[in-house]
Amino acid sequence: MIREEDIKSNGKENLAFENLELDEKKLNEKTLVGDIEQQDEEDERGGWGNQLDFLMSCISVSVGLGNVWRFPYLAYKNGGGAFLIPYFIAMVLCGIPIFFQEVATGQYLGSGGMTFVGTIAPMFQGVGFASTLMVSYINMYYCVIISWTLWYFIQSFVAIPDLPWDTCSGWWNDPSTCYLTTLDEAQVPNETHFFNVSSVEQFWDRRCLQRTETIDDLGNIQWEIFGCLIIGWILVYLIIWKGLHNSGKIIWFTALFPYVIIVILLVRAVTLPGADVGMLAFITPKWDLLLTASPWIDGFSQIFFAYCVGMGVLPSLGSYNKFKHNCYRDAVITCIVNTGTSILTGAITFAILGNLAQSQNQTVDEVAAEGPGLLFIVYPSAVLRLPGSPAWSIIFFGMILIIGIDSQFCGVEAFITGMVDFFPAYLRPRRRWFTLISCITFMVLGIPMVTQGGVFLFQLMDSYSASGITILWVIAFQTVIIYWTLGRGMFRKMIGHMLDRKINIFFEICWAYLAPLVMTVIFIFYCATYEPVKYGGFYTYPPWAEAIAWLISLSSMIMIPGYAIYYVIINRHVGSMKEIWKKGTTPVFKARKGALFDPAATQTNCGVNNVTSLPTVESKAELVENDVMTNP
Repeated sequence: MIREEDIKSNGKENLAFENLELDEKKLNEKTLVGDIEQQDEEDERGGWGNQLDFLMSCISVSVGLGNVWRFPYLAYKNGGGAFLIPYFIAMVLCGIPIFFQEVATGQYLGSGGMTFVGTIAPMFQGVGFASTLMVSYINMYYCVIISWTLWYFIQSFVAIPDLPWDTCSGWWNDPSTCYLTTLDEAQVPNETHFFNVSSVEQFWDRRCLQRTETIDDLGNIQWEIFGCLIIGWILVYLIIWKGLHNSGKIIWFTALFPYVIIVILLVRAVTLPGADVGMLAFITPKWDLLLTASPWIDGFSQIFFAYCVGMGVLPSLGSYNKFKHNCYRDAVITCIVNTGTSILTGAITFAILGNLAQSQNQTVDEVAAEGPGLLFIVYPSAVLRLPGSPAWSIIFFGMILIIGIDSQFCGVEAFITGMVDFFPAYLRPRRRWFTLISCITFMVLGIPMVTQGGVFLFQLMDSYSASGITILWVIAFQTVIIYWTLGRGMFRKMIGHMLDRKINIFFEICWAYLAPLVMTVIFIFYCATYEPVKYGGFYTYPPWAEAIAWLISLSSMIMIPGYAIYYVIINRHVGSMKEIWKKGTTPVFKARKGALFDPAATQTNCGVNNVTSLPTVESKAELVENDVMTNP
């Protein structure tokens, strides 16, 4: 006999499983719709057409002018071969782990540098703003270097078979102080030795820059350089107007062709008389300098700047990858290539400096230089001593031009991607117009630096806008927020699932402890040993210029605590500070198709989020069965 209680129980079970089937159907429909919407969004956003395009773009952006004009001088200044010890330590502890963290996070989230930290911890969206502002500053002044390089490249053709900086009879020269660089030191008149200026240096100061004496006097626009600035920005726009991910062939050329020229220059440089003297000065270790702060500060700073971490460029490039792309392999390859390039260009530079020192009966110390002085004075001086000097000048400045342009268009792409991801509804359909407006804006903002006193502004921007304490500050916050907001070990599991491989525990130790600790120590040392920048080692900037430079530097740094305070204020209705903190450190990103973890299933414990996988149909069935048994 069927009891009434059994009928009721069976009725409840049938109803429960009918509801389960309905929930499963709705879940499948929702998942299908979500996948379609996400696929449409990713299709609209775009992606790399070839797996190797991403690797080439990383090489393009990370191998830049810092490898050519900064690394060789820093290595020599900080102990030669001994400098490689802090440099490689910086590479292992911070360079490769943070490079990998940035590209992997961008790939996992499918978002650029302006938004990727904010989707993990909304309270710290200021990190994205700071990165975007830094890369904007770089975009303003970096193309000025390209304009100088393009001008020298053109000048290499105008006086064939000679070069225009090999004369003291030009309208720009001061005959009373000028001497030809091709003269030996013994041929320079002794009575005016300390007042003499080489023809190459006068060409740079009095012809290219037409430099004024102080930053107080910017003078007029140098129209030839301004024209080259326009051409440089036109080239950049033509490369990225469709999106960098659609410019695969150009990326391959700009990434690989410079190495052809580097090999040619290396073979020629090491065969010059005196090259052995210069290379010996480059690699001879000065162990006592390792006990000072300078090699360690410069080593870590060079790694951060050369690898382009903390500027939002790498997440933007990684965001165009397919979800399962092996970005770990590409990150390690790029970092090794970057370091190898630095060492190669260092060997070329000091082989040339050794030849120059020997020919002028000077020491390498006396002819060594960094920055624009190395690029536009030392190298052109050395070129004059080579047979067929115009051809070597064309080759050299052609290489610098390509290296500069590929770093520039990657930087602009990072800005465009970040802004488009932040305002997708408005900017994504108008991306080409926004790219054009951005290029024009950056060009206009760079005009003050192509005036006759613009080189003073350039050096302030180069020294303060996105280097030193600014970049250390941003990277330290970024590294800590990405790792600790998701929870201990969770980031490694997420990336391991994405790449279908186990991520070495060493990376987790670096992200969690070593990198933040090292960056904090370097930050403190940098502040403690700070010295104001001088132009050419002799010109001291006035206090107002130094103050403006610090305001530029602080403008990026203040974004992080400033936005956190703003977030607390606008969310004060949420409740206590603990509740606001919990909300502000809970991820809000939309998981890409194929992701194992989703913030929709986040369980938060005291602000540290343990991201779990989405509930399965089986787990829902168990929940229903338990509900039936506990609620008859």
